[in-house]
Amino acid sequence: MSSTEISELQRTIGQLRQCVGALRARYGDVPAVRRLANDLERIDIDVADFTTAPSTPVPRRAEAAEVVVVPDTPYDPALWHGADDEGVGGYQR
Repeated sequence: MSSTEISELQRTIGQLRQCVGALRARYGDVPAVRRLANDLERIDIDVADFTTAPSTPVPRRAEAAEVVVVPDTPYDPALWHGADDEGVGGYQR
């Protein structure tokens, strides 16, 4: 993140801090205002991580997904011997 982007972000957070302060002055210390103040604090922590990061993080590459082939042939009926089918109520014996 460039210094211009960080400066803009910090300026916007300052405006948000003023808005939360105005809400606190108007509504007091209600749970919604406390949550907003907590969220604002977490945003400050995240922005600090950007400013202290040594370099721009490298995006992760998508790993090639392993392809699992499922055969179209029916399974051996012995695999299901004695098993209940959920939602149907079990096999009739």
